[in-house]
Amino acid sequence: MDCRYQFVLAVWPMTSTRLLADCCAELTAVADLELIDAPVELKRFSRDAYDFSPVLLEQLEGCCAEVVVRPHTVAAVAVVAGACTRYGIPLTLRGSGTGNYGQCVPLQGGVVMLMGELSKVRHLDPDTGVVTVESGCLLRDLDQHLSLHGRQLRLLPSSWRSASVGGFVAGGSGGIGSVRWGFLRDPGHLLALEVVTAEDSPQQLQLDAAGSEALNHAYGSNGIITALSLATAPAVPWQEVMIDCEDWSKAVALALRCTRAAVDLHLCSLHERPIVDQLPQWCGASNGQHRLLLLVAPDGVSTLKRLAAEAGAHCRVWGPEADRGGTGLRELTWNHTTMHMRAVDPDWTYLQMLLPQPELAAMQVLKQQWGDDLLWHLEAVRQQGVQRLAALPIVRWRGRQSLEQLMNDCRQLGAVLFNPHVITVEDGGLGVVDADQVAAKRRYDPKGVLNPGKLRGWL
Repeated sequence: MDCRYQFVLAVWPMTSTRLLADCCAELTAVADLELIDAPVELKRFSRDAYDFSPVLLEQLEGCCAEVVVRPHTVAAVAVVAGACTRYGIPLTLRGSGTGNYGQCVPLQGGVVMLMGELSKVRHLDPDTGVVTVESGCLLRDLDQHLSLHGRQLRLLPSSWRSASVGGFVAGGSGGIGSVRWGFLRDPGHLLALEVVTAEDSPQQLQLDAAGSEALNHAYGSNGIITALSLATAPAVPWQEVMIDCEDWSKAVALALRCTRAAVDLHLCSLHERPIVDQLPQWCGASNGQHRLLLLVAPDGVSTLKRLAAEAGAHCRVWGPEADRGGTGLRELTWNHTTMHMRAVDPDWTYLQMLLPQPELAAMQVLKQQWGDDLLWHLEAVRQQGVQRLAALPIVRWRGRQSLEQLMNDCRQLGAVLFNPHVITVEDGGLGVVDADQVAAKRRYDPKGVLNPGKLRGWL
């Protein structure tokens, strides 16, 4: 194990049995709070999808909560926060547990707090479309609520059916919709937060957009999000389109051309042919072709068909996107691509990066070096106002040294890596400490009980 992570995992000892017992005795008296201590449930609620990474699997497998609590009200959240702070008990927040980086895994035991009961849609502004919703609301339920009012979410992870909105903001970054709307931390998405502080006497605070930025993608390490306000978009009846292309360079060029055309896209994903062959059968075999998956507004379908024809590619229009019980194009993209590949062979893992421009040159060099141990999966994104290609390549696990060499090769070619094999907020991002996130922790969690070990700047 890397010595840096040995240090992180060893900084805090496990909770004192006496202090934990005293804390639980105080919490037991709270009417709108459930306490869970069955071993099977403790293990269940101490995991997320970190097994996507063999590195994290080794580091986090033994981490387990000592008590799980499920508050039903914001007032109960405050009681838990106050008790854990006074007794010095680590407190880790959990939404639906769909993250891939161990965001909700308790490194030092203590208490895991389930936020799923806070699930109300509090308000939808009929003029602006801004929605205020509690953090435990599932994205699927929120999007369905918005659709009744002619609105939809701008950004969604591929796990949108089961992920919570608070978990997405605290641990996510982008996904379906990023081709048009960029990333969650871009100004204009998160407009306000309701936060409970981790103090001896917790406060319930209302933060504006500027004050909310430091809690965005902070793994719940610097404040307890109980509600949030998000910008939404007018609803569009997205059309599902698949384009198969025999030549990889032409497929990449076509993906870029689609994203730069005057059409409204919600998704543009490109898979190398060996990936297509391993995806669920309902999406069809590759027939030796690479495949683009697109969600486009109805008036853009004819343009995509024309661009495909000009590239010598075969275009299939599936028609209007509908809730198909997990068999839509969304379920084949972003981290779901990795999930499907791992279902076939668990020796596959992945990376996350923003490719240098021109993208094809770097991909060709890496393919020559790594062969079939590296399969390309691309997602079109909007990064600082510019259309780019992000890569979530499927990587054959050959050990940590091989993985580090591959990441170094990517960096040397100019790729910006977002390492999914680390446990801290900063190292999974640009590798630098965000002073605003640390300052927010100092204000809202002065004793450092929230998700300890995940914010490197605090250490």
